[in-house]
Amino acid sequence: MKKYLLFSVLAFASIYSNAQDKQKAQECFQKADYKCAEEEYLKLAQSEKIQQIQSEYYNNLGTAQRRLGKTTSAFKSYESALKSNPMSAAVYANLGSIHSQKGNKQAALDYLNKGLQIEPENVDMYLTRSKVYENLGKKDLAAKDLNQILSFAPDNIYARTGLANLKKNSGDLEGSLKDYNQLIAEKPESLLYSGRADVYYKLKKNKEALADVNKAISIDPKFAQAYVNKALILFETAKPKEACASLDKAVSLGYEKPLLLEYYSKCEAKK
Repeated sequence: MKKYLLFSVLAFASIYSNAQDKQKAQECFQKADYKCAEEEYLKLAQSEKIQQIQSEYYNNLGTAQRRLGKTTSAFKSYESALKSNPMSAAVYANLGSIHSQKGNKQAALDYLNKGLQIEPENVDMYLTRSKVYENLGKKDLAAKDLNQILSFAPDNIYARTGLANLKKNSGDLEGSLKDYNQLIAEKPESLLYSGRADVYYKLKKNKEALADVNKAISIDPKFAQAYVNKALILFETAKPKEACASLDKAVSLGYEKPLLLEYYSKCEAKK
């Protein structure tokens, strides 16, 4: 009886400790303290015995490492996550995304296609695959994926802005602007103001672009993409110091610094 009680106490203590560690890891991530999140999720992943839960920890670990610019470590963590749970759609989504980021388009498509077989209505994977198709010059397939999202999630703002961005990136700036105006009229959100700011920027309307990006930041001060867009406008208007500070703010909010190296080179040139 005493042995049973001791075992029960130890088991309860272990569960309680893991719950605390998981909460700490989540809090670190929410605060954008990715170094802390990396340390906590690594401990959780290494100690977890249930494979599906272990996969979740490795997946979160990989994302924390991406935010820290540790791409090689992130690859390994995602691969460990997939090994622990080969049926995790979230892991396929991240592997597709990171391969796309590194320019490995076919590998990205392979992972995303497999993930969509597991979870046919996964918005993130359709969005990522759409971007891969666009980068490959297959704009019809990119638009098809975005419209597929709208077939089961008709109000999805990311799919609708994705279609507006396809117009923008194809050179139809006025058509894209019209779409953004309509979207903002329906639901004025940070994402939309930031997106329209980029259209204004490409139209050489920097005053309107800056007004929109500042509106985006006022709505959501933690929206990293808005700070990146603001940096581009500030570089264009010969304000490099403010632009570099805006890039730093974006990175502090979780934007992956390796994606901004081209712009950071302008900061280095000014030193």
